[in-house]
Amino acid sequence: MAGTLTRHRFTVEQYEELVEAGILTEDDRVELVRGEIVEKMTIGPAHAASVNRLNRLFQRRLGDSALVAVQNPVRLADSEPEPDLALLKPRGDFYEGATPRGEDVLLIVEVSDATLETDRTLKREIYAEAGIPEYWIVNLVEQCLEVYRQPLASGSYARVERWERNDSLAPVLFPDCVLAVSELF
Repeated sequence: MAGTLTRHRFTVEQYEELVEAGILTEDDRVELVRGEIVEKMTIGPAHAASVNRLNRLFQRRLGDSALVAVQNPVRLADSEPEPDLALLKPRGDFYEGATPRGEDVLLIVEVSDATLETDRTLKREIYAEAGIPEYWIVNLVEQCLEVYRQPLASGSYARVERWERNDSLAPVLFPDCVLAVSELF
């Protein structure tokens, strides 16, 4: 008789306890998605460069209006992803006292090449369900920016737009922070 594998699902609290106990470390390159601990993809040079560009652009243009978090965890209902970049509500302790939650996030950006399908589906769903007002995918494969706005509890966004390299846009909560899509590549 062939056996089946039983998966063990983790709550966000259990996952954070594994981190606090040192069982999971920064070297493990994992994140919690829908209650499962999953490996993150290796970051290549184009991906890293795009994250660095985004970090610099947002730091310079937003100043103290938002906290720019790079590849740091965000605590959601059944997940604790580490998006490539998140704009967070400013806080005096820089979130030392607690991991940012969905209501603290103003914008999440995933830079995507090998994970494009997962970022378009699973990540989009968990971000929308958490009420993240805006989600961007810097699509390295097609050299464009996918923008998701107006989250729905169903796990989708009411507005989905594709912006090309010659376009410019601003995050919905920062209308004065206009970025050329070409600056992201």
